[in-house]
Amino acid sequence: MMGDFWAIYILWLRDLKHYWYDKTRIIASLGQPLLFLFVLGTALSPSFKGPVGVNFSEFIFPGIISMTVLFTSIFSAVSIVWDREFGFLKEVLVAPVSRWTIVIGKALGGSTVAVIQGCIMLLLAPLVGVKLSVLIVIQAVLIMFLIAVAITGLGITIAARMKEMEGFQMVVNFLIMPIFFLSGALFPLDQLPDWLAFLTRIDPLTYGVDLLRGVILGVSAFPPALSLTVILCFTFVMFAVAVIEFNLAE
Repeated sequence: MMGDFWAIYILWLRDLKHYWYDKTRIIASLGQPLLFLFVLGTALSPSFKGPVGVNFSEFIFPGIISMTVLFTSIFSAVSIVWDREFGFLKEVLVAPVSRWTIVIGKALGGSTVAVIQGCIMLLLAPLVGVKLSVLIVIQAVLIMFLIAVAITGLGITIAARMKEMEGFQMVVNFLIMPIFFLSGALFPLDQLPDWLAFLTRIDPLTYGVDLLRGVILGVSAFPPALSLTVILCFTFVMFAVAVIEFNLAE
């Protein structure tokens, strides 16, 4: 058992070191969220009709944080494909540790990196007029971690059997944009046609964005208990599938 926990720690620390030493990645990953937040937020603010007392930049702020967490989380799983190509994953798979430790270690590493990126975006709250308290920040960080774990689990599930980087990127790009745009990160969910409302409700990120928006702005479309339950169930399913995939991996 101690060997399993040690393996989790090593995999977690390895992802953190890769992130820390890649300063270009840290800066570049903030480019798209900043573009959405300040350019799109400013351009569409005059025509925005949402909750009373909330402008468009404030409304999309939790969604942009969720986008940062989403992209960072799911692409952190690309290291699994990279490790498979260069032989490191084979060494991990033959190590005398349980396969679930690989999933947990990679998930914690990717989630921690995603939360760090999300916290960097959270520091921009005063620039868009969002007021934060210590309690709100703590709650927001916990929600970001839940979102990150869930999406990292999805990324690991996809990467578990992928043998080439290009294949992983194609599958992820096919999934990640619909997941983001259907999550309600950029628009309210109360004035949608029925078919689009249905799609938003089967998107797991919708509930993460809504939970985060409820904490930061006090505006939500679903009961917090429902959002939390959906995220936890999705996380459990993704982890279960990822463990099964790694048990079948060679």
